[in-house]
Amino acid sequence: MKRDPHAKRLLSALPIRGTLASPQRGVVEVAALFGLYGLYQVVRGFGELDFEAAQRNTAAIVALEQRLQFFVERSVQDWALTVPGLAGVLGFAYLALHLLLTPAALVWVYRAHRDRFALVRTTLVGSTALALVGYVLYPAAPPRLAELGFADTVSERAGLNLSSEALGSFYNPIAAVPSLHFGYALLIGGAIAWLARSRAIRLAGAVYPVLMLFIIVATGNHFLLDAAAGGAVVLAGWAVARLLIPTRREALMHERPGRAAQRLERLAA
Repeated sequence: MKRDPHAKRLLSALPIRGTLASPQRGVVEVAALFGLYGLYQVVRGFGELDFEAAQRNTAAIVALEQRLQFFVERSVQDWALTVPGLAGVLGFAYLALHLLLTPAALVWVYRAHRDRFALVRTTLVGSTALALVGYVLYPAAPPRLAELGFADTVSERAGLNLSSEALGSFYNPIAAVPSLHFGYALLIGGAIAWLARSRAIRLAGAVYPVLMLFIIVATGNHFLLDAAAGGAVVLAGWAVARLLIPTRREALMHERPGRAAQRLERLAA
């Protein structure tokens, strides 16, 4: 990615750039990410729910998919429901992979590839912020609430009612666009495919976003266009992170000249 020199000079003057560019102490990173997730949930569920606007936006999504001839979500879910036990497994995976694998992968990057952690973490922060803007500007109902005949398999098979009053205080049922279930899977899967040493684990990382796409569609929680929007905000978050986080060569230029020259020689070798 070629960087605009004017943008680089502007961003280099931002005080936050130095903070984001380097991993902080583990406890600080964990506290910051938990705080971010808590703020994300609060903001995501803030304000009155405009179900009429959400239904209109969902109808527009369906109409566009039908016009593009890839409105296949109902067929995918119908097939999944024919496989004994699969719906329950997917309902559990919908929650567990998003809530457990995402932080576990971040911990792995921090511990095993700390020099890459700042880029991954900043991408996550940036894409989450962009997603919150999307939720505010474009409320949309998931397939299970769109009155199109989709089943809510997470509630029915995993035993957690996503639309219950207990979750209503911090869960926004019409924040389906963009899908951060898919966006985070793309980020985490991409990081694993990029950084893992084992070929099998790299392959698993590459497959993970595809698996998550199947899960969110089969459980009736997202349309394909929701996932595409989730992927787009992650790519945008990555682009912002690349501008904010210095490359290895840029970071070395701030070291003592002799030490920087030695490390640059090693990188070029």
